[in-house]
Formats: sequence, C-alpha cells, structure tokens
Amino acid sequence: MPAEDTPIVHPKAAPIESRFLYVDVAALRAKQLRRGARPRLDHAEPTVPVAKLVKAERVAMEEVRHNLVQWDLPEFKAVIDLR
Repeated sequence: MPAEDTPIVHPKAAPIESRFLYVDVAALRAKQLRRGARPRLDHAEPTVPVAKLVKAERVAMEEVRHNLVQWDLPEFKAVIDLR
C-alpha cells in the first residue's frame, strides 16, 4: 500500500479539442475532488497562480488543461424507426 506522501504517476490523457467536452470532464473531475480525491497537479506546472487554485473547479480545470484526467466517450448507436 503506497504511503500518503508517495506521488501517484498518472498517464497523460488525450487532448480535449471540444470546449463542451472540456467543461463536462472538468465538472466530473471537480465532483471527484470535492468528494476527497487527491489533486493530480503535483507533477505539472500550473499556469494559474496557486492562490487561485482553491476551488475544486479551478483545480479540475487545470488538471484537464494539463491532460492529467483520463476521459472516455461512450459508443453511440443510432436507432432508426422505419414504421
């Protein structure tokens, strides 16, 4: 079991090109942070001053910006009704 101070190495996620997907991923990550998840910004250089990274939403946005949050889109199936 890793110690609390031991950094966890997270693989880089694919970059997000859609601003709508960016908002969705950041919102879900902020929910995780508010529920007690550890921030992943330890290894990245934040582009926002640390004083502004107080809220979970700001931390989540910075994590997504640095590709530290893994995300996945579900497969979409089109249903056509030919009645």
